[in-house]
Amino acid sequence: MSEVRLDDRYYIRRALELARRAWGQTHPNPMVGAVIVEGNSVVAEGWHAAAGQDHAEVAALKMLGRRPAAGASLYVTLEPCSTCGRTGACTDAIIEAGFPRVVVGARDPNPAHAGRGLSILREAGIEVVEGVLAEACADLNLIFNHWIIHGMPLIAAKMALTLDGKFAAASGRAKWVTGAEARADVMRWRRYFPAIAVGAGTVLADDPSLTARIGDEIWCPRRLVLDRTLRTLEQEPLPKLYTDEYEHQTIVVCDAELSAEARAHAGRLGLQLWCLPKRGDYFDWDAFRRRCAAEGIFGVYVETGPRLATALLEEGLADYGFIYQAPKLMCDAASPGIGSLRNTQSMEAAIHLRDLRLESFGNDRLARGFFER
Repeated sequence: MSEVRLDDRYYIRRALELARRAWGQTHPNPMVGAVIVEGNSVVAEGWHAAAGQDHAEVAALKMLGRRPAAGASLYVTLEPCSTCGRTGACTDAIIEAGFPRVVVGARDPNPAHAGRGLSILREAGIEVVEGVLAEACADLNLIFNHWIIHGMPLIAAKMALTLDGKFAAASGRAKWVTGAEARADVMRWRRYFPAIAVGAGTVLADDPSLTARIGDEIWCPRRLVLDRTLRTLEQEPLPKLYTDEYEHQTIVVCDAELSAEARAHAGRLGLQLWCLPKRGDYFDWDAFRRRCAAEGIFGVYVETGPRLATALLEEGLADYGFIYQAPKLMCDAASPGIGSLRNTQSMEAAIHLRDLRLESFGNDRLARGFFER
């Protein structure tokens, strides 16, 4: 087993910084960063900027513009690919470049490929060190990893709550549960996901734009309005999701049993509809996932209110959770919260978060991870 050097973590951290420069821009590919080190100096860097463009290792080699010096090391956040897709196999480029040592963060999540690239490099006589900051490297690509393993989009539920689990006051007023720093982090995750979904109640109450606003940049992902009966179309004036400059990015997800007249009304407004079958009192979530997959949407950030959060959690529909919590107490049973139907009888039956990550934003906390039941 090859040894981890003292500076290996430092250079993988730098590779992670590089990978994040393409935050939310590489779908369906992963974000990857690479660093070439000669002696104790970084001589070239690269990252995967978008699908179809150079992989991080190749980008770093192009920046170097020559063969690496004797004893050079390559640091990369994800196991180098060993198959030819739209670009060549990175293992071939690494071997041809003559690197004697390669340090890798996370393994390829694809069970069919995991470890194959590392074996190819080792068989070529290259020293391979793996698993350096592996958790951080894997966490970078939540959407890609889930898609590769499960073949379905990652459905993530975001909620902002008080300490006693309330979304809003009994009056319905919810601005703002969390502070500015936590809300800025929400913008960052909006930029990460290719689609954002909200329920009809949120659209009618808040008239959100669902764009990611980071500095001077405004980014609009696909916007999905979960509105079974098209009640958001009855609002006057229409919600800005249907009329702003990004209206072509908006899709209304409705009940397949809606009348032809209701669908025709949406058509006259120029709206895109996904008409999905119903399961129980809500959409058939499997049909929703399949439709997202067919449309090339590999991850959906669902900004929940109490009703939508309850449906997602009690029926096991969400894969991942972003739970922001503010140090506030409503102390009011009439304030809307999470859940009412699950009848959980013990702590063992509670919904847990695995691969948990905790972060602080001012006085607010974020707990995020995969839902485990």
